Amino acid sequence: MQHNPAPLSKLQLFSFKGIQMRTFHITWITFFFCFFGWFGVAPLMPLIREQLHLTKSEVGNILIASVSATILARLLIGKLCDTLGPRRTYTLLLIIGAIPIMLIGFSNSYTSFLLFRFCIGIVGASFVITQFHTSMMFAPNIIGTANALTGGWGNLGGGVTNLVMPLLAAGFAAMGWVSEADSWRLAMVVPGIILLILAFIYYRYTSDTPAGNFSDLPQTAAASAPQKNKGSLLAALKDYRVWVLTLAYAACFGIELTVDNVAALFFIDRFDTSLILAGAMAGIFGGMNLFARALGGIVSDKIGSRFGLKGKGTLLGLLLVLEGIGIAFFAASGTLVFAVVSMLIFALFLKMANGCTYGIVPFINKDNMGAVSGIVGAGGNMGAMLVGFLFKSESLTYADAFHYIGIGVVLIGLLVSLTRFQPKPVTTKYAATRKLDFQP
Repeated sequence: MQHNPAPLSKLQLFSFKGIQMRTFHITWITFFFCFFGWFGVAPLMPLIREQLHLTKSEVGNILIASVSATILARLLIGKLCDTLGPRRTYTLLLIIGAIPIMLIGFSNSYTSFLLFRFCIGIVGASFVITQFHTSMMFAPNIIGTANALTGGWGNLGGGVTNLVMPLLAAGFAAMGWVSEADSWRLAMVVPGIILLILAFIYYRYTSDTPAGNFSDLPQTAAASAPQKNKGSLLAALKDYRVWVLTLAYAACFGIELTVDNVAALFFIDRFDTSLILAGAMAGIFGGMNLFARALGGIVSDKIGSRFGLKGKGTLLGLLLVLEGIGIAFFAASGTLVFAVVSMLIFALFLKMANGCTYGIVPFINKDNMGAVSGIVGAGGNMGAMLVGFLFKSESLTYADAFHYIGIGVVLIGLLVSLTRFQPKPVTTKYAATRKLDFQP
């Protein structure tokens, strides 16, 4: 297969021509359906809660379980991207992740459902591969935008699943294939099958780099690629900037995961909406990914071209502060209309912060880009896991939990704005040939 070996410096959104744009589209579509399967049961939880007789605490544990496995998976996947390459890593993840998604319908108790929900969380590591693979295909001037587009359009799956899964379950019940109570079981088979199909497509139609796969380039770029640096994960873990970005991602993407998980329950319990209406309201939140994350990446690139990484960091801190304030208003909402409006406002800043974070990540340590991407990505799930304990508390309402989250996000935003994100010098020949140096 012939490739243009250079990363693209311009996005051609309506083109599938060339390995770079073909990979761009395949990776965001794949991530979309990973997210769709990951949170497929979230809008169906009112049905599941009733059938399995789950308590508030048990629902909270399920929320925590859904994002816990992703923490370790993202750390591992980041390293595998540096060694196996994103193409083979994604293929393996899709095949393995499809299994618990399709089998969760066999759950007949809290314990078995909790176990399947935990295992499904590994597909959340798909985000790391998506960002890594996109970073390999595009030049520094457009990396933030490209990463934000693939991440945002992929995250859109979390919104679409809130809209589609209740309708899919209702459709199966209406056709008489299953009872309404069991409709969620059959509905979850659909995203699992889609992931298996995408595993074949990803392996067949993408490559690790514009020049080819890691395994095909033993004497050139891949020979000096960061996958040969055995200490890549440790080096990334020692960098304080990585930990600040990890906190930042916990405060934006971690909260996005939380809202994806609890929004339908929040609207039903607080405003007594129907299952389909609650799913629609939650879907609006996820639907913001259609443009908001990309907007964050675009603005980040524009700010970076003028003010460098310092400007990108300041922008990220500001977005987080505004997000936290918006969450506090959402927590205080007394009507459905105010709740939806305030949710849209904080969703805009939250998703822009997502895009801005990964507009910075590729420049932190270019020798160990996969490891950095994995650690920061894991931070999102760590944030979701920690705030999940607020939602399982019997003494706190969901509104109380969101209030405390808003305060925490503001504090993290202030920390980020004070952090210096100057780039680290490139040491590997491979990273140098990728031309990832950031020129403010």
